[in-house]
Amino acid sequence: MDVQDIKKILNATVYCGEEFLEREVHTACGSDMMSDVLAFVKDQSVLLTGLVNSQVVRTAEMMDMVCIVFVRGKRPDETMITLAKDYGIVLMSTGLRMFTACGLLYENGLKGGCNA
Repeated sequence: MDVQDIKKILNATVYCGEEFLEREVHTACGSDMMSDVLAFVKDQSVLLTGLVNSQVVRTAEMMDMVCIVFVRGKRPDETMITLAKDYGIVLMSTGLRMFTACGLLYENGLKGGCNA
């Protein structure tokens, strides 16, 4: 799956990184706790979160994530957008709740990072 597919599935708005929509995504992580995200060590992932601050972008960059999707209609501020542009990370927002967004991505073939 690529980031463009995620945009379509979640009916998401892109705030930055339009030039990276063809990047492949292999796994997803949904969390509002960045400590949990740091424990999730898969490359080429998308992060779904309702937490909106610059630490989210920094965490995603450390984990080599290619995309962040803010759920529940949350929107990044200009500081976050600038930081994501510097890191080459796509920022998107969807009106869906986290459970629904994760479920739709899973239903369309995107897996979590676990082996279960």
